[in-house]
Amino acid sequence: MQSTRYTVLIQLLLAGAVSQAQILQLPPRAENAPAGSAFAASVSSLPREAREEQVYLQIRSGNLPHFIRKLVAVTVHDTGHTLTYYVLPEYLAIGSDDDYLLMPMSPLLAQRIADALDCILPTRKMVDDIYRNATVKLAPKPIPPSPAMITMPVFLRHNDSVWQQRAALLHRHGLGSLVAGDKKDVIISTSIYDRLKPTVSRPVVIYGWHQLDGIPIQPLYNGHEETYADYSHGIRLIQKTATLDGRPVALTELLKDSAHCALVSDEGVLALPRYGAAGR
Repeated sequence: MQSTRYTVLIQLLLAGAVSQAQILQLPPRAENAPAGSAFAASVSSLPREAREEQVYLQIRSGNLPHFIRKLVAVTVHDTGHTLTYYVLPEYLAIGSDDDYLLMPMSPLLAQRIADALDCILPTRKMVDDIYRNATVKLAPKPIPPSPAMITMPVFLRHNDSVWQQRAALLHRHGLGSLVAGDKKDVIISTSIYDRLKPTVSRPVVIYGWHQLDGIPIQPLYNGHEETYADYSHGIRLIQKTATLDGRPVALTELLKDSAHCALVSDEGVLALPRYGAAGR
């Protein structure tokens, strides 16, 4: 009886979380919050760690576009089961609806933000499913590799190229539509901990940047250190609480469940579905 009551309580709590799942739980954006371009200018000369601390403070204070707060449902099916989870309609950004910066960041910062907002980062399979479900599919716009690709000026240059594509489609698909194809994803994967490169013991794992034919430019790759982020990296937060066959479920638990993990993972079970997990 005690176990049954506990199970019912957990289900009720999760159901309450699902009811709020469509909205990121953040303060309203302040009237004097910097727009994306102004924020970029303010941190352009900062070293990575200082810049990322400012990014964290801006996100936690609510300085992100209004349209990005309302999450979009993605539904997948496998072996008779149906899962619905909720994702950012675009990559995590700083600023206003009129002037926002799609913000590349290290997986360390991305995980910190995800934890604070009760979210997770996507798996490779989720990235593919999000692309298939996207209303707006943008063509990737690579910039030739150089040492500057990890700097704010190049972040802004790529942001502008993405915005030019997005602005041309606003009359058909307004802000808040599910967008994909404009960035690679920072993902969770068994490759955070396994199959490591000899010189990279703590990697960021990236994948995606789908072309219009659906083929990703970036295969799963774990060759950069966890402090690395370049202009092409995007952070797609996913609400931790989803629904499986109509019932609330925590995605972190689903990823550890061999019976159902195929709904969200093409790598099998992810026992450590995060960066910076204890015991690394």
